[in-house]
Amino acid sequence: RYPRVPVMRTWLSAGLLALCATRYAGGWTLFHVPADSRPSVKRTTSSLCLAMTAGQSEYHRENMQRRSLERLKMCGLLAIVDSKLSPDALRLQTLTLQRLVRHRGPDGSGIHVVRSPNGLTCSSVAHERLAIVDPLSGNQPLFSHDRSRSLSVNGEIYNHLQLREQLADETPFRTKSDCEVIVHLYGEIGVDVASKLDGDFAFVILDDNTGELYAARDPVGINSLYMGTGLDGSTWFSSEAKPLVQAGCIGVDIFPPGHYYTSKDGGKLVEYYKPAWRDPSLADAPVDLKIIRQTFIKAVEKRLMADVPFGVLLSGGLDSSLVASVIARLRRKRFLEHGVTEDLAPLKSFSIGLEGSPDLKAAKKVADFIGTEHYGFTFTVQEGIDAVSDVIYHLETYDVTTIRAGTPMFLLARKIKAMGVKMVMSGEGADETLAGYLYFHKAPNGIELHEECVRKVGALHTYDCLRANKATMAHGLEVRVPFLDRDMLDVTMSTSPESKLIRPNEETQFIEKWLLRAAFDTIESPYLPSDVLWRQKEQFSDGVGYSWIDGLREHAAKVVSDEDMATAPIRFPFNTPSTKEAAYFRTIFHSHFPNNPYGNGIESTVPGGPSVACSTAKAIEWDEAWSDPTRQDQSGRFVDTHEAAV
Repeated sequence: RYPRVPVMRTWLSAGLLALCATRYAGGWTLFHVPADSRPSVKRTTSSLCLAMTAGQSEYHRENMQRRSLERLKMCGLLAIVDSKLSPDALRLQTLTLQRLVRHRGPDGSGIHVVRSPNGLTCSSVAHERLAIVDPLSGNQPLFSHDRSRSLSVNGEIYNHLQLREQLADETPFRTKSDCEVIVHLYGEIGVDVASKLDGDFAFVILDDNTGELYAARDPVGINSLYMGTGLDGSTWFSSEAKPLVQAGCIGVDIFPPGHYYTSKDGGKLVEYYKPAWRDPSLADAPVDLKIIRQTFIKAVEKRLMADVPFGVLLSGGLDSSLVASVIARLRRKRFLEHGVTEDLAPLKSFSIGLEGSPDLKAAKKVADFIGTEHYGFTFTVQEGIDAVSDVIYHLETYDVTTIRAGTPMFLLARKIKAMGVKMVMSGEGADETLAGYLYFHKAPNGIELHEECVRKVGALHTYDCLRANKATMAHGLEVRVPFLDRDMLDVTMSTSPESKLIRPNEETQFIEKWLLRAAFDTIESPYLPSDVLWRQKEQFSDGVGYSWIDGLREHAAKVVSDEDMATAPIRFPFNTPSTKEAAYFRTIFHSHFPNNPYGNGIESTVPGGPSVACSTAKAIEWDEAWSDPTRQDQSGRFVDTHEAAV
């Protein structure tokens, strides 16, 4: 069973194998040990670990070198460029405003202020750090070798070791950060640096010598970033909109994903991410279930490379369950092949829902199947309602479905952080790339389905990515999303959309996301229980318990009057709310983010329009019944194919 680990043949007796590596559920667990056997197993395992450490030194050294270079930096950044303030005044303003993003990085702060070469303006770059290890060093901004360029970055660069090898300048790095390579690579190749990065990122680079600024955001917008214009004509960048609103910026916009900004020639945004699969005629790759499975496993493995206490968000739905199952397998494999001893500890999984909710039950079933240390938390409808104002403040949105789903996620993230966990993986992205929402049952053909997937992926930064990033970072918790890995995007979005159409009562494609389910339907070694692998799509805001959305609606009906709805078009001319629930959220939003004296606010950063089960407005055309405004709701239960349709 262990031909590539000779030392295990020496140390693992049949009795120890029975205790320490019990096979069940199609996989191996290293943690299923009877209580009365643990003392002897502990002694034997200690000897085992010592022997394995000696026997796999080359892999261990390489792995530790890689991991020692990786430091979690999911943080908050703020940059102000070409301000008319003096250096001292700008420093004070920046330090004051960066407190508004300190929840994203409560472990340390850094700031760099410089006067522009013309002497007329000043610029600042600030950073709030979330430190996982090495808390006494590694603060940002990071600097180029000659300290002429400063970098403030929020994110993870997964190909940083490969990029280091490509640098012409072999000067040793100052830090062990995986992100330091960005500032050095920028010095060698300039504005093309963003296109070379494989990771989740938002960053700014300030050149002290030229006064030029460069900013970039990852292809999908996993990490949040905003930009705005100050009252004095300065240009602002921030991980969240709060500092820009507080400063009274004339305008605030979302920094578009897949773009970089350069201040040269008056400042311009340039799109660097232009995948071929946006064109339906080029999304024609044949179905290859093995490639889908292998690419996803690699995406998960890539995100395990960090020396951090981590866990997984496990709702019990298909996507998060596959993430959890793959992580568990990779950790077992890593221990059995290379003796990475920390993988002996069980993976922690987390779920939340109302008492007796579908997600809590399904999550517990998956956790038992794959052998995680599971924590299922409950909340009440009233606790959720009480948190809505905080959720809107942190998520900076009034979108109904984002708040519905963001509230339980916000509550769960707080509990996870209190347990000492600082990073989790989650399953966002599969529904957009693989046509997983229930309304996709109505797609008339492959071309329209693909065009809708492209629209959904393009809007992720205003919906699911925004929710996942901000609901967790509100508590200094990072989330990683392997389904939105760049290679995974290319595989799933390039696959022919005809294979994503739902064909009821057929042998294949009889259910949404059939491609993903079939790719992991390995009967000889199952990843999940069959009823979970083939469980119907349940949106997170529904899966936590149907009473959650119903309770929100009932509460909104109490606090929002008919008179309030009659005046809504006057009070909210942009994206006018059409329901009392939407009006309730919008009122709270404006209490946190009022328009400035010039009439400008951040309401335009929030998308609007009709939706059914999270569809875009365009997909409303797929079913004549959806043209009725009373049938337009983001809940999946408003699609007649839902098992609990309303």
